Amino acid sequence: MLGWLFGNRQHTAHDLAPSFVPAGTIVYAIGDIHGRLDLLQQLEAKIERDAARVGAERQIIVCLGDYIDRGDNSYGVIEHLLNDPPTGFERFCLIGNHESYLLRFLEDTSLGAGWLANGGGETLSSYGVASPGKYNIEDRAAEVQDQLRDRLPEAHLAFLRALSLSHREGDYFFAHAGVKPGVSLESQDPHDLMWIREEFLAHKSDFGAVVVHGHSIKSEAENLANRIGVDTGAYASGRLTCAVLWASERRFLTT
Repeated sequence: MLGWLFGNRQHTAHDLAPSFVPAGTIVYAIGDIHGRLDLLQQLEAKIERDAARVGAERQIIVCLGDYIDRGDNSYGVIEHLLNDPPTGFERFCLIGNHESYLLRFLEDTSLGAGWLANGGGETLSSYGVASPGKYNIEDRAAEVQDQLRDRLPEAHLAFLRALSLSHREGDYFFAHAGVKPGVSLESQDPHDLMWIREEFLAHKSDFGAVVVHGHSIKSEAENLANRIGVDTGAYASGRLTCAVLWASERRFLTT
């Protein structure tokens, strides 16, 4: 039913060169949440059970961005991520293109129509701001911007502004959208880390690390030699996915 949006091809990795997280560390990399607090809580429960079984010395959750828009509880997702991670875990939160859209709209009302066309209306509603609809935003953009500034808690704004562009653990590099081929990981443009798609997805060679990303929706997680994609369209499919990285092992958990 959702094949038109997600595609139907499942990728599996064959003959992968060994890639490792640091010794004693297990990493859970969560794909695009998009306002689905219910799915995030379900997945975290699965992560906790899985981690208890493995018993790693260091337990890490990396959230790959796009916490807001499209789903109905962006406020709740941010509030949840402001709380401490599950007991015994570290959590690193990266910025996605949707968080970037919101932050830029707070400074530039001309971005309102584009943001609303990509699910911003649901975020406005979750903060108690009536969405004008994408066809009326030009007339009401300044009003909506003012209301959002008033309704967005300072702690939420500080969280959004403090989000990281990337994270590294051993042989794995984490970014929301991916990386630009041919550019060192240390020199990536922030726009590419949040927005890149076709050029990155089509690249078959090494990036300098295995890139773990969301942003590009597929019906199943992608496990390729040079990248791992975990955006399974949770807001529409009900399937929020994370990659599990332990020693040289790769596997997935999903709701």
